[in-house]
Parts: sequence; structure tokens; C-alpha cells
Amino acid sequence: MTIETNRVPQLELNNGVRIPQFGLGVFQIPPEETAAAVREALEAGYRHIDTAQMYRNEEGVGEGIRDSGVPREEIFVTTKLANDAQGHDNAINAMEGSLQRLGLDYVDLYLIHWPLPGQDKYVGTWHGFEELLRAGKARAIGVSNFQVAHLERLAAESATVPAVNQIELHPALQQPELRAYHEAHGIVTEAWSPLAQGEVLEDPLLAELAEKHGKTPAQIVLRWHVQIGNVVFPKSSSPKRMRENIDIFDFSLSDGDLDALSGLDEGRRTGFDPDTFEG
Repeated sequence: MTIETNRVPQLELNNGVRIPQFGLGVFQIPPEETAAAVREALEAGYRHIDTAQMYRNEEGVGEGIRDSGVPREEIFVTTKLANDAQGHDNAINAMEGSLQRLGLDYVDLYLIHWPLPGQDKYVGTWHGFEELLRAGKARAIGVSNFQVAHLERLAAESATVPAVNQIELHPALQQPELRAYHEAHGIVTEAWSPLAQGEVLEDPLLAELAEKHGKTPAQIVLRWHVQIGNVVFPKSSSPKRMRENIDIFDFSLSDGDLDALSGLDEGRRTGFDPDTFEG
């Protein structure tokens, strides 16, 4: 099964660049398996690949893209700055390294991976990102794991609003206040750990909705992400699971379904707290 790529919605970022709302995350995919995973995803209809310098598999992403036969301009590629490369000059140099490893002339989206507030470098880093945007090395720039206070500081000390903020977000951590800030300021919400590492899939409500719609619990959660406006990119190296994950565009959750799912929010993280994490 291959999903027609035009069935995946695209969202318009605040600088006019369009981003596919569904993609493949390659976090924790071993470097030696990454090229094959990317090829499989592109064959299955994915057109959005999310990687990071810290994942150490950018080479595999680039190889998979080249081997796929899909034109570069049809693929949305994101990478993220390594935590030890923060700072204006470091961020610019790190991008050059990413482009070399990916074998690309530009990325579609470059993100600050973590704010690391104790280091107090993210504003200078962002100014470096602005230079990369002007130079065409990135078509859009954004952040990851930023809280409202971090975003407000960028707004006060720079001229560019992040195109996206990639945050931990799943039914057990729905982050309504941060999502509302994003919506008010033209920032697209991207969700990492969209299935809470599988923890939420055992909830009886998801089993009930899966039976109702003839889908799996994971497909219910991924469809929920899309319907509430998140960009989502579940990680998988299994061709079968990749095809299952993206097969969510032939049904819709009702308003009642969405209301019920909103009741699963516990404010529970599976990852680090951005206010205290220092890499």
C-alpha cells in the first residue's frame, strides 16, 4: 500500500513555506538502517523526513533521499542543531556540517533542538539561524522544546518569529497553553513522541475508538494529532508500521471523539523538562 502524497495535508508556515503535516521521524534509528528506512518511507508516500545532528544519522537520510528517485524539491527535510553547538558562529558552522552529511544544498527547516536556558545562548544562536535563513541554507527556521518564556524572549530580541516549535505532545501531555500561544503568534506546532512511546495506547478509550473506526489505537492517536492541527512524524524502521501509520486519511474523528480524547491529558512527560534540561 502506498498513500497518494496529495492526501497528506500541507500547512503554510509563517514565511509562506509549506510543510507536509505527516512525516517520518528517524530518532533512534541506527545509522546503518536509516537509508533503507527513508527509502521505504518515500516509497510509501511520505514526503517529510525529520532528523537531527544528535541522531548521528544525517548521512543515512541523505543516502535514502538520493536512492529513492524522488526529486529533492518534493521532500521536506528537517534537521536540528546539536546542543553542544549553540552560539551564533557555532550554529552557522554546524549547519555546514549537516549539509555535507546530508549531501544537500539546503534544508527545509532548521531547529534549535533545546533552549538550554542555563547556558543562555539561544538568542545568539537564533541570530545565527536568521543569517542562515537569509543565505538560503534553510527555507524556514524554528525551535524545539521552547516554553512560552523562551519564545517571548526571542520575540523581544530578534526580528524573526519561529516557523515551528517542536514539542513533546501526545494525549497524556496535550500542552493547551503552549499550543494556544503558537496559534496566536503564527507558530506551527510539531509533536515529538506523538504516541508517548506507546504508553497511551493501552487506554480503554483508544481501544473503543479503534473498534468504532476500524483502525488501530496508534492510528487513532495519529489522526487526533492531524485533526487538532499538529505536524506529526512517528518514528519507525518497519515498512509495515510505516504504511500503517500514514494510513489515517480515510476517516475522521468526530467532535465527540475529540472531546473524549481531550480528557486523557495528565500533563505527563516521557522526556526532559525544557525549563531544567541542560543537555
